Amino acid sequence: MKILKGENKLDALYRYAKPWLAALVIVLTLHITGLLAGVSGIANNLLMSSGHRDFKEESSATERFNYDFKVKDLEGKRIDFSDYKGKVVFLNLWATWCGPCRAEMPGIQSLYSKIDNENIRFVMLSIDEDRQQAKVKNYIADKRFSFPVFMPSGQLTQQLSVPSIPTTFIINKQGMVVQKKIGTTNFDTPKFKKFLEDLAAE
Repeated sequence: MKILKGENKLDALYRYAKPWLAALVIVLTLHITGLLAGVSGIANNLLMSSGHRDFKEESSATERFNYDFKVKDLEGKRIDFSDYKGKVVFLNLWATWCGPCRAEMPGIQSLYSKIDNENIRFVMLSIDEDRQQAKVKNYIADKRFSFPVFMPSGQLTQQLSVPSIPTTFIINKQGMVVQKKIGTTNFDTPKFKKFLEDLAAE
C-alpha cells in the first residue's frame, strides 16, 4: 500500500480498501435480495446452452448407498428412503438460494417428463432450512415443476454431506452409487436418458 504525498495512513488504507468494500456491499446486497442466485443462474444457463455442462458418463463408482434416513414431501408426509431400494434413483441435492441448482432444474424437469419407467425414481431433495418449506413449495409451484420434491426429515446420512450443490447421485437397483455429479449438469440429453433406462433394465 503506497502512501501518497500529504496523505496519512488511515486515508491511504481507506483508498486501498474502498474498491473492495464496494464489491463486498454489492455482493451482500445481491445475496440479501436473492438476486445473487439469479445472476449465478444466468451464467450457468449460458454455460449449459453451450453444451459444456452436458452429462458425461465417467467410470462407475463402487460406493454403496446408505438408505438409512427419512425425507418428507412438501405436504409434510414422511418417507423412509429405504422405500427406494430396488429402483434406479436420480437424487439431486439443491436449494432455492443456489443459482447453479436453479439453472439445471428446467433440464431435469424436461428429462423427468420424458421418463416413463416405474423402476426410475426422481428425488429432488431441497436442503433449505426446515422453516423455509413454504418458500420451497412456492418456488416449485411458481416454476411449474412436477418432479417429486422433498426436504430432510431429521438427520441425513454423512454420505449426503456434500461440499457443494447441486450434487446428483445416480443409484442403481443394487444400491450402488454409479455416478456422482458435483456442479451444474445438463441431464436432458438422449445419452443420459438411455443411461437411466439401461440401469433400469438391468
